[in-house]
Amino acid sequence: MYITITPQKLGGTYSQSSADFVGYLEKENQGLEQEDMECFFNQYGDGISAKEVIKEIDGNTSKLKKIEPKFYSITVSPSQYELSRLQNSSEELKRYTRELMKDYAASFNREINGRPIRIDDIKYYAKIEHQRTYKGTDFQIKENQPYASKILQLKTDIRKIENGTMTGNKAEKEKEIAKLEREAPHQQDGKRIVQGMAKSGNQSHIHIIVSRKDVSNKVSLSPGSKYKASEAEMHGKNVKRGFDRNSFFEKAEKTFDKTFGYQRNFAETYQARKDFIKNPKIYFAALMKLPTNEKALAFKFMGKAGIPMMPSIPVTQGQLAMKIFKGLRRGAEVAIKSSSIGI
Repeated sequence: MYITITPQKLGGTYSQSSADFVGYLEKENQGLEQEDMECFFNQYGDGISAKEVIKEIDGNTSKLKKIEPKFYSITVSPSQYELSRLQNSSEELKRYTRELMKDYAASFNREINGRPIRIDDIKYYAKIEHQRTYKGTDFQIKENQPYASKILQLKTDIRKIENGTMTGNKAEKEKEIAKLEREAPHQQDGKRIVQGMAKSGNQSHIHIIVSRKDVSNKVSLSPGSKYKASEAEMHGKNVKRGFDRNSFFEKAEKTFDKTFGYQRNFAETYQARKDFIKNPKIYFAALMKLPTNEKALAFKFMGKAGIPMMPSIPVTQGQLAMKIFKGLRRGAEVAIKSSSIGI
């Protein structure tokens, strides 16, 4: 499970309206018949149009300054293993979203009229998407890049040979390109993975657009608050503030597991990924204590994710983690090979 929370983009080509973002989320509906389209939904309704989403989000921005985000985007990306537990991706992910947003509301350390924030206070709209493409930040693209660069140079050379500005053997260069295409480490359906290529398999994920203001349009609820969970004195009163992201991410996993009866492996947990970033030694020590089958499956998850499993790991920490990983991996080979899971 990978979840991101990002504020509305402001400035540049982005307007103060949610129209651009909502329009982006409609991309998979282009060219489809009405009955085949994925519509927006919220806690209590389905079949909500893009027009209504824009109207509701843009109309719920009372007293927000021009430099403040009017909404936040939450993207929820279950893994292929998690998605394999679902019988009907669209309907079951809708059900999960409605439970997830209860966790979102509960993660605010705020009160409205003396009571905790609850789901009825949150104005949001969500949409299920089923396609993903490879981006430049994906490890498959990064590791294929040296091959891509050589292929590009060879194709440039071929064009020069064709227009007479360079001498050389065109056929030999074409053979070298074909060889590089085959040798690139990451392939899909027999082809080198390139940026923009559609990912195979079940790629269902959830996009949620949630208003910065509560449903009454009076209270500002920011999941981007720099305060996790604290109190501050305002106008002579102690006021609760903050949003606990760690709590939200952990609850999101537990809610998925409970909803679908999913047995989460150590390597899939949010806490484990945090440990990998902050203290690789603790992470790998815990990994090596797992039972044989769980350990083998954990290595498989890590391989699929293309270690490191989380983005933006400092170079020194990442290098340390890889050094530890290689040492421990050698000692675990026998246990892994004896597993029925394989890597």
